[in-house]
Amino acid sequence: MKTDATHDSDALLKEAVVELQRLHKVLLAGDLEPRVLADFRDALSRVRTVAWAAQQYLACKETEQDSTSVLSLLVAERIRVAYQLCQAISEDLKRTDIDLQAGSLVQLCAVMKSLAEQLDGVLNRRK
Repeated sequence: MKTDATHDSDALLKEAVVELQRLHKVLLAGDLEPRVLADFRDALSRVRTVAWAAQQYLACKETEQDSTSVLSLLVAERIRVAYQLCQAISEDLKRTDIDLQAGSLVQLCAVMKSLAEQLDGVLNRRK
C-alpha cells in the first residue's frame, strides 16, 4: 500500500523523467555554453549517485541489512560536491564582471566559518 508521500514522490520522479527527456532534445540542438553544460553534467552525476544510493538504502531497509556504508557514501558524495562548489565559488569571487550580493556573501562566510570549525574538530579527533 502506497502512502501519500510515496505517491507524491513517484509523481515528482515521473515529472523529472519528462523534463529530462525535454532537456535531451535541448542538448541535441547543441547551442550551449561549455560551463553551463559542464554544470549540467555535474548535476546529473550527483543525481545519479544519490538515486543509486537511495535505491541501495531502500534495499538495505527491506532486507534489514546495515545501511551505514550507503550513508557514508552519500556523505562522501556531498563532500566531493562541496569541494567542487567551493572551487567554483573561488573562481567566481576572482571575477570582476559579476555583481555579488553582500547579504549572501555574509551568510556564506558565516556558514563556512562554522563548517571549518566542525571540520577542525573532526580532524583533531581522528589524530
